[in-house]
Order: sequence, then structure tokens, then C-alpha cells
Amino acid sequence: MQSAAAIEAVFRSERARVLATTIRITHGDFDLAEEAVQDAFAAAIARWPAEGTPDEPRGWLVSVARNKAVDAIRRRVKLREIVAAEPAADAATATELVAVADDRLRLIYTCCHPALATEAQIALTLRTLGGLTTDEIARAFLSSPVTMAQRLVRAKSKIKDAGIPYVVPEASQLPERTGAVMAVVYLIFNEGYAATAGDAWIRHDLCREAIRLGRLVAELTSDPEARGLLALMLLHDARRDTRTDERGDLVLLEDQDRTRWNHAQIAEALALVPDALRGGPGPYSLQAAIAALHASAPRASDTDWRQIARLFDELARRKPSPIVALNRAVAIAMWQGPEAGLPLIEQLAGELTGYHLWHAAKADLLRRLGRHREAAAAYRDALAHVGSAPERRFLESRLADAEAQC
Repeated sequence: MQSAAAIEAVFRSERARVLATTIRITHGDFDLAEEAVQDAFAAAIARWPAEGTPDEPRGWLVSVARNKAVDAIRRRVKLREIVAAEPAADAATATELVAVADDRLRLIYTCCHPALATEAQIALTLRTLGGLTTDEIARAFLSSPVTMAQRLVRAKSKIKDAGIPYVVPEASQLPERTGAVMAVVYLIFNEGYAATAGDAWIRHDLCREAIRLGRLVAELTSDPEARGLLALMLLHDARRDTRTDERGDLVLLEDQDRTRWNHAQIAEALALVPDALRGGPGPYSLQAAIAALHASAPRASDTDWRQIARLFDELARRKPSPIVALNRAVAIAMWQGPEAGLPLIEQLAGELTGYHLWHAAKADLLRRLGRHREAAAAYRDALAHVGSAPERRFLESRLADAEAQC
């Protein structure tokens, strides 16, 4: 017997692979492929509990999704030639197709075609490969769900209407596409590393998928930033088992048990950082260097905040953004004290008032300065914008502490 939880686990681990292959089979029809994959998983829910799990679950799902798509295509007179071009395939053939080529890599480069706007590239890949909902993608972009839904529809239509090929580009075309691909991979990782909504703060499936894609991109291109991105993700992910406690509540970096970090993964990442930095350095490589300083400190008190602040200075120079400025302000506060960081955070009020971590950072510095009434107000503002349940519980606890000090 196959439990619903086990089928859900298969869905999380295999959805991206099955969808990517189905999109290829349907010649880039994203909507048709998504419907077929949903039907395939519905069939699994109906049949696997009684029949048992197939030896090759992914192959079974690809085969069923393909057949569902072909049935739909047969009902579309204008697409009969696609049916003629696709011979029938059983589960074994489908499994072989998956093994022959990584369709997810084809899909990510299709979604990141230069004919699409950069945000559309990222949003579409997050939806198809990352499995994020429209609401989750909108939060990642600090955008509205309606705007994001419209962007996704336009992106799918453009790929279909323009006949954008479902292929990994030639070597000469890689530079113009790899930047968007890396941005996609990192956003997928970020949603897994700190989910914007839901009961689980960490989505391990998204982190694993992003790291796997990051390895593929690093192998495919000579861009040092690809190695910087891979190192950055590995370093952050190495702390995953210590970032929440047994109840699922947040554990701050300074309070984590560093002996439980994945030190083999840290060593792999640290070996990548010097080469990545020699290539520019770019934003991912600089962030990897910052993460490396955290990972290399035996204790939180040993963290080289002065060097971290300087790296954020360089990152702000090369790729300025309100989020980078916020992190730089926090690093300066950790180095020189909260009285040095607070004015820098307050300068960002006009750009980050809808971002819960801006309010949380401001609240923390006010708390450390003993300004508890103001800290409580900032925690309330953070709670008004937070999405995930674990972060909400953390902020509620800090708010209660601040109110008790008023």
C-alpha cells in the first residue's frame, strides 16, 4: 500500500523532472504539460494505494502524463501533426528518455530566453521548475499576485507564439542567458531556504533542486559566478539542520550548534570561493565570500564582521539594491554597534516598508539600544508583513519580550 504522504513525497521530488519532460513532449505547451502532469499525479493517487508503487515512479508518471497530453492534443485539430511526430511510449521508454538528457536544463534555458523580460524569465522558471505558486513568486518579487499571474500568462504565450526552441543554447549564446538562469536558481534556493509563506520555514526539496541545477550550470559554463553561486548555496544549506528546533521554531545564526553544520559541504564550498572571486568578483561570489566568513568562524563571537561589512561595501558598489543596503547596515551594526547601524537602516524606510525583515532588523537594533517601546512598534510592523508561520512565532516572541520591558 502506498500512503498519501508517500505519494506527496514523490510529487515533491519528481514534479520538476516530470513536468520538464512533458513540456518537451508537448513541444513547449506549458499549460497543456502542467494539466497532464496534474492528471498523472491524480492517477497515481487513485491507483498506487491499490496497485503498489511502480518500480520506476518517475517513468510511470512521465508515461501517464505523456498519454494524457497526447489525448488532449488529439482533440485539437490544429495540433494533429504533433501527435504524428510523437510515437507511443511505455513507462520503460519514458524512463529512458529521462535518463538520456536533463530536460530541466532545457526548460530553464527556454524560460530564460532573451526574448522574454528578465522578471518574466525568472517567474516562469520558478513556476515550472520550482513549483512555486503565483503568490509565492509575487512575494519573492515584492509584487502583487495579479501582476505576477499576468506576467506568467504573457511569458507562456510568447514562448509558444515565437516558437522559442526547447534546447540548451550553443556555447556562443550561453553568456547572454546564464545570468538570468543563475538568478532563477538562486530565487528557487531562497524560497526553499526561507519560505515566504506556510508552516514550514525550510523547504528542503527546493534547496536540493536549486543546488542540483546550480551544479549543472557550473558544469555547463566557464562563468566564475556560477561557481560562486554554487558555493553560496552550499554554504547556506550546510546550516539547514540547525536553523530550526524540534518544534520548527527559528534558531538564529548566533545560537546555532555549529558542530552540527554539514562540514563536508562547507569544505566543498570553501574550495570553490577563491576561484570564483578571481573572476571579477561578481555578486554571487561576494555573497559566497561573506557566507564563507560565517562558516569559518568556530563561534559566533569569532565572526569577522569588519571584513563582512567591507564585502558588503563592494557588493553595494557592484550591485546596489535596498536588500544589499539592509544587510550592509546590519553588518556595520554588528561591527561598530547598533547606534552605527540604525541610521543606515532608517534611511531605507521609503524602499522597504513592505518588507518584514527591514522592520525586524530595525526592531532588533532598537531592542539592543534599550528603546523597547519603539522596538515593540517595529515588531508589530514586521508582523503585519510576515508570511511564514515560524517567522511569525519568532517575531511574536520578540514582541512579547519588548512589551514586557516597556
